[in-house]
Amino acid sequence: MSSDTVFLALQNTEDARPIVESIVADNPLATVTQYPAMVKIDAPGRLVVRRQSVESRLGRSWDLQEIHLSMISISGNIEETDDYFALERA
Repeated sequence: MSSDTVFLALQNTEDARPIVESIVADNPLATVTQYPAMVKIDAPGRLVVRRQSVESRLGRSWDLQEIHLSMISISGNIEETDDYFALERA
C-alpha cells in the first residue's frame, strides 16, 4: 500500500453491504478485500461514500452518521458533510 492510499474497513454485515456496493460504484479505482468479519476498501488518494448512492440501494433515507455503526477502521483525512463522507490524502 502506497502512502497516498486511503482505506475504510467496515464490518462484513448485511447493514454494511449497501455501503460497500455504493463505494464500489462511486469509486472505480477502489479495491475491495473481503475477510470473514470485515470488508476493507482501499483507494488511491480519495474514497467517497455518497448518501444518495447508499439511499438508492437501501430504498430509504440514510443518515451518513449511520456509517459509524459499521466502521472498524479508516486511514486518511476525513471530510464529512450531510451528503458525503470522504477520506483523502493531503
